[in-house]
Amino acid sequence: MNEDLPQQFEIDLPPEIIPGQYADFANVWHTPTVFVMDFVTLAQPPREDTNAETGQRVAVVPARVVSRIRIPPEQVFELAKALTQQLEFWEQETGRQANG
Repeated sequence: MNEDLPQQFEIDLPPEIIPGQYADFANVWHTPTVFVMDFVTLAQPPREDTNAETGQRVAVVPARVVSRIRIPPEQVFELAKALTQQLEFWEQETGRQANG
Protein backbone atom coordinates (compact mmCIF):
# COMPACT_ATOMS: atom_id res chain seq x y z
CA MET A 1 0.00 0.00 0.00
CA ASN A 2 1.21 3.51 -0.79
CA GLU A 3 2.15 5.14 2.55
CA ASP A 4 1.69 8.63 1.04
CA LEU A 5 -2.07 8.15 0.73
CA PRO A 6 -4.21 9.78 3.43
CA GLN A 7 -5.87 7.28 5.73
CA GLN A 8 -9.62 7.02 6.06
CA PHE A 9 -10.71 4.76 8.89
CA GLU A 10 -13.82 2.62 8.63
CA ILE A 11 -14.73 2.09 12.27
CA ASP A 12 -17.20 -0.61 13.27
CA LEU A 13 -19.08 -0.13 16.56
CA PRO A 14 -20.52 -3.46 17.70
CA PRO A 15 -24.13 -3.13 18.97
CA GLU A 16 -23.25 -4.43 22.44
CA ILE A 17 -20.76 -1.57 22.91
CA ILE A 18 -23.09 1.25 21.80
CA PRO A 19 -24.51 1.93 25.30
CA GLY A 20 -21.00 2.30 26.75
CA GLN A 21 -19.99 1.94 30.39
CA TYR A 22 -20.47 4.56 33.09
CA ALA A 23 -17.36 5.45 35.10
CA ASP A 24 -17.03 7.74 38.12
CA PHE A 25 -13.35 8.34 37.45
CA ALA A 26 -10.31 7.10 35.53
CA ASN A 27 -6.92 6.01 36.81
CA VAL A 28 -4.09 6.51 34.32
CA TRP A 29 -0.69 4.82 34.55
CA HIS A 30 2.06 3.73 32.18
CA THR A 31 4.87 1.31 31.44
CA PRO A 32 7.77 2.08 29.09
CA THR A 33 5.68 0.91 26.11
CA VAL A 34 2.01 1.55 26.91
CA PHE A 35 -0.36 3.95 28.68
CA VAL A 36 -3.21 2.31 30.58
CA MET A 37 -6.52 3.92 31.49
CA ASP A 38 -8.66 2.10 34.02
CA PHE A 39 -12.21 3.46 34.08
CA VAL A 40 -13.70 2.89 37.52
CA THR A 41 -17.18 3.02 38.99
CA LEU A 42 -18.11 3.11 42.66
CA ALA A 43 -19.43 -0.27 43.77
CA GLN A 44 -20.79 0.56 47.23
CA PRO A 45 -20.98 3.51 49.60
CA PRO A 46 -17.75 4.29 51.50
CA ARG A 47 -17.22 2.61 54.84
CA GLU A 48 -15.02 3.59 57.75
CA ASP A 49 -12.08 1.32 58.55
CA THR A 50 -8.64 1.38 60.11
CA ASN A 51 -5.41 1.08 58.13
CA ALA A 52 -3.71 -2.06 59.48
CA GLU A 53 -0.19 -0.63 59.01
CA THR A 54 -0.67 2.89 60.39
CA GLY A 55 -3.69 2.53 62.67
CA GLN A 56 -5.15 5.61 60.97
CA ARG A 57 -8.89 5.79 60.35
CA VAL A 58 -9.72 5.83 56.65
CA ALA A 59 -12.78 5.86 54.42
CA VAL A 60 -12.64 2.75 52.22
CA VAL A 61 -14.37 3.29 48.88
CA PRO A 62 -15.20 0.00 47.13
CA ALA A 63 -14.85 0.44 43.37
CA ARG A 64 -14.65 -1.71 40.26
CA VAL A 65 -12.81 -1.32 36.97
CA VAL A 66 -15.45 -1.34 34.21
CA SER A 67 -13.02 -0.94 31.33
CA ARG A 68 -9.26 -0.99 30.78
CA ILE A 69 -7.86 0.71 27.69
CA ARG A 70 -4.22 0.36 26.60
CA ILE A 71 -2.77 2.77 24.04
CA PRO A 72 0.72 3.34 22.65
CA PRO A 73 2.52 6.44 24.01
CA GLU A 74 2.31 8.14 20.60
CA GLN A 75 -1.51 8.13 20.83
CA VAL A 76 -1.56 9.90 24.21
CA PHE A 77 -0.87 13.25 22.50
CA GLU A 78 -3.75 12.75 20.07
CA LEU A 79 -6.05 11.71 22.91
CA ALA A 80 -5.11 14.80 24.95
CA LYS A 81 -5.81 17.05 21.94
CA ALA A 82 -9.17 15.38 21.29
CA LEU A 83 -10.22 15.64 24.95
CA THR A 84 -9.23 19.33 25.07
CA GLN A 85 -11.15 20.06 21.87
CA GLN A 86 -14.27 18.23 23.04
CA LEU A 87 -14.11 19.95 26.44
CA GLU A 88 -13.98 23.34 24.71
CA PHE A 89 -17.01 22.38 22.56
CA TRP A 90 -18.87 21.22 25.68
CA GLU A 91 -18.11 24.49 27.50
CA GLN A 92 -19.38 26.51 24.50
CA GLU A 93 -22.53 24.40 24.16
CA THR A 94 -23.43 24.37 27.86
CA GLY A 95 -22.07 27.74 28.96
CA ARG A 96 -20.35 25.94 31.82
CA GLN A 97 -16.70 25.80 32.81
CA ALA A 98 -15.22 22.37 33.56
CA ASN A 99 -13.48 23.66 36.73
CA GLY A 100 -16.02 26.17 37.84
